[in-house]
Amino acid sequence: MNEKRLKKMLTSVSTGQVSVDNALSQLKYLSYENLSYAHVDHHREIRKGFPEVIYGEGKSVQHTIGIMQAMKKNGSQIIVTRLCAEKANEIQLMFPDVIYHEDARLLAWNIDRNHDLGRGMILILSAGTSDIPVAQEAYLTAKYMGNRVESIFDIGVAGIHRLLSYKEKIHSASVLIVVAGMEGALPSVVAGLVSKPVIAVPTSVGYGLSLNGLAALLGMLNSCASNVAVVNIDNGFGAGYMASVINRKE
Repeated sequence: MNEKRLKKMLTSVSTGQVSVDNALSQLKYLSYENLSYAHVDHHREIRKGFPEVIYGEGKSVQHTIGIMQAMKKNGSQIIVTRLCAEKANEIQLMFPDVIYHEDARLLAWNIDRNHDLGRGMILILSAGTSDIPVAQEAYLTAKYMGNRVESIFDIGVAGIHRLLSYKEKIHSASVLIVVAGMEGALPSVVAGLVSKPVIAVPTSVGYGLSLNGLAALLGMLNSCASNVAVVNIDNGFGAGYMASVINRKE
């Protein structure tokens, strides 16, 4: 339940359109709902401005569907991250109107596309084409959280002229998410060009001693640019969420 729905219900009670007992039944699971295998946090949308997001990796299809059904009953928007195509296909049998993005491994249902909560544009940059799945996870997270989002892919430091040709768009962004593997240099370069927050996302893309993204992570953590903050390896969702919080109007 979100703040808008709660206000509407309380107004209906005050005007006599909804009985106290009816309202009480709707509020029964306002705090959380115990499904035995999950405690679904229905209060999160009121508390934080966006409902609980389901982490799909490692969960059974049955558990994921059960959590989704509990959230659906409460009228929540639903996002499932790190969900493989096989599980998504099974979920679509129960939720035929879900949207599944296979490249980002992200599923969405009941998303309000009419609200704009951002004060500016979030720009997603990826160093290479191989970084796009993580960049897409960041893009979709920020978009579904009510932001205007744009993206530019494959503009890494191996051909810096590509990045510089987008200077105008880069400077117009309110928040930038920069996704890179290999040595993870791109966020430092971008941050050196702008006065805005840069959220760096290391990816597990790279040869040998890239150590599945550890080299990129350490490079970003040691950035000489002071306006860089770093999320964990391949954490496009975390970057998109944090960018949304930074970009929020309130």
